Amino acid sequence: MLGYYFAKFLCFNIKINTFACTLTKYKMIKKLIFLTLLLSAQAQIIFAQLKEIERIEPMNWWVGFKDQSLQLLVRGNQIADKTITLSYPGVKLVSVQKVENPNYLFINLQISSTTKSGTFPIVFTKKGQKQISYNYELKSRTNHTEGVTNKDFIYLIMPDRFANGDLSNDKINGMKDQSFNRDSIYYRHGGDIKGIIDRLPYLQDLGVTTLWLNPVLENDEFLTSYHGYANTENYKIDRRFGNNALYKTLVDECHKRGMKMIKDLVHNHIGDQHFLFLDPPAKDWFHQWLKYTGTTYKDQTLFDPYAATADKKLMTDGWFDHHMPDVDQNNPLVKKYITQSHIWWIEYAGLDGFRLDTYAYNDKVYMAEWAKTISTEFPKFTFFGETWVNGTANQVFFTEGNTVNQHFNTGLQGVTDFQTHFAINETLNGKFGWTDGVNRLYSVLASDYQYKDPTRNVLFLDNHDISRFYSVVGEDFNKYKSGIILLLSLRGIPQMYYGTEILMKNYANPDGKVREDFPGGWLGDKSDKFTETGRNAKENEAFNFVKKLANYRKSNAVLQTGKMMQFVPEKGIYVYFRYNKDKTVMVIMNTNDQAEELQTARFAERIGKYKTGMNIITDEKTAIGKVQLAAKTTYIFELQ
Repeated sequence: MLGYYFAKFLCFNIKINTFACTLTKYKMIKKLIFLTLLLSAQAQIIFAQLKEIERIEPMNWWVGFKDQSLQLLVRGNQIADKTITLSYPGVKLVSVQKVENPNYLFINLQISSTTKSGTFPIVFTKKGQKQISYNYELKSRTNHTEGVTNKDFIYLIMPDRFANGDLSNDKINGMKDQSFNRDSIYYRHGGDIKGIIDRLPYLQDLGVTTLWLNPVLENDEFLTSYHGYANTENYKIDRRFGNNALYKTLVDECHKRGMKMIKDLVHNHIGDQHFLFLDPPAKDWFHQWLKYTGTTYKDQTLFDPYAATADKKLMTDGWFDHHMPDVDQNNPLVKKYITQSHIWWIEYAGLDGFRLDTYAYNDKVYMAEWAKTISTEFPKFTFFGETWVNGTANQVFFTEGNTVNQHFNTGLQGVTDFQTHFAINETLNGKFGWTDGVNRLYSVLASDYQYKDPTRNVLFLDNHDISRFYSVVGEDFNKYKSGIILLLSLRGIPQMYYGTEILMKNYANPDGKVREDFPGGWLGDKSDKFTETGRNAKENEAFNFVKKLANYRKSNAVLQTGKMMQFVPEKGIYVYFRYNKDKTVMVIMNTNDQAEELQTARFAERIGKYKTGMNIITDEKTAIGKVQLAAKTTYIFELQ
């Protein structure tokens, strides 16, 4: 069995992650051989030391779900030889399913609607061997999430780079990645869950209502394990971040402060050190190729009416990266295993939302099934998908509602709104023209008719994969402030990347320094930018700018759920309104290099009888019949 699966493993031609490697070609080859041998030895150890019952997943469940079926993955040494028995009121043993690998069994249970919480033994027997018993617990449900909506303000954190609250877990003996060097952007730095808990007052003061953490499941990979997107466990928090209980504590502490938690999920792939890849239940758990085959990253093939079947297959079944095996989501056991793990985390930790990584690369039928299952069990729970594509129609294709002739309903509530992101960058850096400059933003927003509900899209200026916003606008502070106003006043759910509020900068390429540490999150840092005294004057101005507008938005429904009206940009000036029955907010953006005077009679449809506007940032009142606009400046007024 080992020979077969290891041979299949070698066929993938897995390479070193060259993004982190600075060796010569010769040294890289030596490194590859060494790692291959190490993986082989590790796989042999796994087989040799496998316990009679190494794990059962999910390790517990809850009563009261609408879907009464429960699939238990059981892994243990030659576990397929065992006979399964159990007895508990309301729990029915439907079937025991064997697979190619005798180290796995899948137990299918039915949990009736009348089943009470409690614990019961699952008994494993084989003639002539000692009986084994595993106590399985069914708990009562407690999650009552309201979900994440356009009333919220999301703050995205890369846990390894935010704050180190527990020095004892910086390196864990026995884990494969023993790198720890804050001078290297590709090594681990030691940020953790405790560090985030300690900084919750800072985030609450800023006006944040929701946290989104890059994946925190265990990534026991050899290289670049810090980012979390190649998980090697589905039910365990990475030990270098903390543990399951501490993660739940973080969520609970957020809820105590009226804040929410989003968990980052990866459906499409796992890490190549995951036990399911090193010792797979069957060969059809992953998309397999005669040699390593990566995805084409061509989302167009999924909706192109002229696309070749082979191109579609390469897009969805090709691997995202060499160390990220692509999961076969047509396998019913795989689908159930993944979906149950997500339900488990919602109920266990009390989560409020999911961000779905690399959404376009998944099997669309499975993802629609997944969305329906999650929404059935948690009707108010929310989720949005990463759709890093070009073109509004491309982006809309992945959202719910079958609104652009998809002939298919994905059930995906919202997306990371890359089209608005691109348009904001063009607005701030481009030259005004018929389709350029701020007209790009106007046009993207005018295309919102294609969505079932564009207010569920997540707006952003930057994130962990792209250059930091302050650098993108050339460290122009007026442009920076304009971007913040757009982020917090346009339709949708705003998301800010950690450090944007203190003017953290740098580019995604070539050195990936968009993932630097938040200054002050580590003992011995030269300055603590979590505090006013640790920030310089410009950083405090930026922080206070974000804080003022974010807290205004937090307290005023007009910028959350208010309707929007925009006017065609003229001569480089763009005006839009957010309004409800109680308030009207007017945003004026001058994208020109020179000061302008704006006559506002053209906007009477929305201004109505209002005569003055209170500048939300400065609290100053201004007559709005004729407004003086500084160059490259954006204003936000509450009309009075």
